[in-house]
Amino acid sequence: MTVHNTSHPSRRQVLAGVGGATVVSTAGCLGDDDEEGTDDEEGEPADVDGDYVIGMVDSLTGSLSPYGEWNSNGVELALEDVNDVGVRDGGELAVILEDDESEAQPGVNAAQRLVNQEEVPLFIGSVGSGVSIAMHESVALEEGVVQISQNSTGATLTDYPDLLRMSPSGAAKGEALAELIYEDGHDTVAVTWVNNDYGQALSEIFEQEYQGEVAYIDPHDQEDASYRAQLTEMANTEATAWLFVTYAEEFTVMVNEAYDQGYNEDVEYYGAESTIADEILENTEPGSQETLTGVTEHAPEGQENYEEFADRYESEFGAEPPVWAAYAYDSITVSALAIEAAESFTSEAIADVIRDVTRPEGEEVYTFADGKELLEDGSPDDVNYVGVSGPLDLDENGDPPGFYRIYEVDDHEYVWGDFVEA
Repeated sequence: MTVHNTSHPSRRQVLAGVGGATVVSTAGCLGDDDEEGTDDEEGEPADVDGDYVIGMVDSLTGSLSPYGEWNSNGVELALEDVNDVGVRDGGELAVILEDDESEAQPGVNAAQRLVNQEEVPLFIGSVGSGVSIAMHESVALEEGVVQISQNSTGATLTDYPDLLRMSPSGAAKGEALAELIYEDGHDTVAVTWVNNDYGQALSEIFEQEYQGEVAYIDPHDQEDASYRAQLTEMANTEATAWLFVTYAEEFTVMVNEAYDQGYNEDVEYYGAESTIADEILENTEPGSQETLTGVTEHAPEGQENYEEFADRYESEFGAEPPVWAAYAYDSITVSALAIEAAESFTSEAIADVIRDVTRPEGEEVYTFADGKELLEDGSPDDVNYVGVSGPLDLDENGDPPGFYRIYEVDDHEYVWGDFVEA
């Protein structure tokens, strides 16, 4: 499945056939062979069939667009599984998809459309931590609706207990990066971070935990045409390691400009989850980032439901699934289980049970179908959904545990290393 973006944000395309579900997108469509519906005027509710309609805000365009495609793939597989058995009385789950353009204000606008016009009791969103927080403060809290971030890892999300998420907090990742760089023999490091909540939080944790000298730590803006000024300042330090806390689009520009200047010959690069993407390799020269080592979220190897998910994903989309697709799959499945368990299809009723269906006190289930079967004769406390991304167990802050893994670039390909315990 691919994401097809249009030039008209108000254009809505109604698509059917995704596992019997309906997905409506205001910024594009999910699927290649689905039927296109008619356009709606700006401000009109989407014409969507579905017994239970929820929303999703994703990054279909902008710096984080690779995540949008991975997430769309994960959502498609989850909807197939949910609607294969049906929700509550056999009803159909439908998702209205909005684009946040990888920025906070478009994300807020998208969330407002979902809540105020479509009247969804729950929306999933989003990728960027700053986007998720902005939507939560401006929309979810204000309107009292349930919000689940599919991909946000920013440590500051922990400060919003009603902002649930499928991906773990980046706090452990910042600690792991600090330890990794120091143990690799670097006493001095230069850090550049994307100027938003995600970049600030991760860079601050790193700086607090790093045992050596941080010779440079300054922000950069998203989507700038050049980052030569930041790279020159980093090169003017004595740092032997450079840490890039940024996104794929920005990192691609930085790698190419650093390669042109020969900086890659003098320092070793480090990164996190957003400096690993096929798009980066495709748009950089071989040899330009051979020193890159990073720490990223990773799905559990050997867990049966993940292995089955990975096989389906590769068969359907021709590539191994990034963990972000697994988080998106789990966001749909947890939503469906909460709708199944709730007394009514309302925000208040869903909020009352959504944590319960992930708690280890219940019986472990690995599919929506198994969870639905338990709920038919039991209560939310009886269910412990173990996601394809691993155990969820949403705590009082809305955070799950998580898995991290070290990666490197070798011969212009990513190579996996050891797991890091969160």
